[in-house]
Amino acid sequence: MRHNWMMILLCLAVASLGAQAQVKQSADVGGLVVTVGGMASYYSVGYGPRQLAGFGAFVDAEPKGRPGVEAEYRNLLWHQTANVHLSTYLIGPRYGFHDFHRFQPYVKVLLGGGKFWFPYGYAYGSYFVVAPGGGVDFHLNRRISFRVADVEYQDWPQFTFGNMSSFGISSGIRIRVY
Repeated sequence: MRHNWMMILLCLAVASLGAQAQVKQSADVGGLVVTVGGMASYYSVGYGPRQLAGFGAFVDAEPKGRPGVEAEYRNLLWHQTANVHLSTYLIGPRYGFHDFHRFQPYVKVLLGGGKFWFPYGYAYGSYFVVAPGGGVDFHLNRRISFRVADVEYQDWPQFTFGNMSSFGISSGIRIRVY
């Protein structure tokens, strides 16, 4: 009796494999869009009253119609006081909403590492960083978009002197490579 149930389940599983291949995909579904970009950033850092500026780069990989992945590097080294600066290396899910005219809003939640240089070069530390955010891209043409605004809140929960947070905005260019 037990073998009969197993045989029925096996037959149903094999039959369902053929059923999945019977529908043709729409022209708007499937495929992968890969973009790379660069940005200028301005951040308010929670280590004293500090405002730092810098640059960054990112790579996005998005299957059409599904959430994708964003990897981001940012180095905030301009407007330093006492040689305090930082950099982050983050990756996580990104969801781009449908275009509204030529604008495409998106949200993201990135995780990764941050490196923080303390005053006067006495020490530096590496920390875990959580960075939710979002923004808007403006499509100039099919391949090139202007990143109008990318807003990000960074939480450094294991910072040496307690939880540290930063808030920033970035703007730049995004180029479709695939």
